[in-house]
Amino acid sequence: MSTVTTPPGRLADAPSVPARRRLDWRLRFAALSLIWGFSFLLIKVGTGAYAPFQVTLGRLLFGTAVLAAAMAVRRERLPRGARVWGHLTVAAFLLNALPFSLFAYAELTIPSTLAGICNATSPLWGMALSLVALSEDRPTRVRVAGLGLGFLGVLTVLGAWQGFHGLDATGTALALLGSLSYPIGWIYVRRTLAGTGDSHLSMTGAQLLLASVQLAVVTPLFTTLPTRVSVGPLLAIAALGALGTGLAVLLQYGLVAEVGPTTAQMVTYFIPVIATAAGVALLGEALTWSTPVGAVIVLTGAALTQIRPKPRRES
Repeated sequence: MSTVTTPPGRLADAPSVPARRRLDWRLRFAALSLIWGFSFLLIKVGTGAYAPFQVTLGRLLFGTAVLAAAMAVRRERLPRGARVWGHLTVAAFLLNALPFSLFAYAELTIPSTLAGICNATSPLWGMALSLVALSEDRPTRVRVAGLGLGFLGVLTVLGAWQGFHGLDATGTALALLGSLSYPIGWIYVRRTLAGTGDSHLSMTGAQLLLASVQLAVVTPLFTTLPTRVSVGPLLAIAALGALGTGLAVLLQYGLVAEVGPTTAQMVTYFIPVIATAAGVALLGEALTWSTPVGAVIVLTGAALTQIRPKPRRES
């Protein structure tokens, strides 16, 4: 899922393909799917030795460093204006600081597989919220059916017919709240940061910088320094930030610019599949039949919510 500020219209108007030869978009699409799919495993490994806020802070610092380097190479400047920075502060909280922290805390008590599937509910939350907050986003029978189907899939994943037996309710609720935070942030950005004139990279770099500052303030208040440095979890946090938050943003922007937002957003449907496979294969997490079946239902519902009616042709 996108966790960055995208000024409306900017990506769609970007040049389709740079003059220099680039890696085929399908390979970059696969790389982005793998990076974001493995993010939940990396969170799990990181929280095994460090506090959730520390994992999130590290993630943001490494991600910000990657974007800062990209901005330096492309000679991009940070946005200007108190209004823009004020709105970016809110966007940084809703799209980065809050959801990253919620998922980190969630994975203290739930498997990374479940966290990845909860993340896939973002399009469902987004569709439900947009019907209320965005007047131009009209419901259709197909989209409403997708919304209902998606949440039926969530209940399947959680084993509702068993009374949610063996499920950590708090951890699951935190992961679902994390997935809800993303569409709230997108709607806020759409309403407040349209037409700023700043580039995608500039806005995103500023957003991650602000999120890093927010976590730098919060983390010392709620955590203590670890007594020893655990190299493996620290490397996981570095990969989570540099790849899952930094490089992934650059890959996503390039894909949207080249093949359009609709195709690029399809990566959303591969993330829970990869997260589940990684959790089972590498972390030995248990997998019951309801998890993959429910995940398929969730993804099908999410896909249906993204189907928009074709514009009517004027006669």
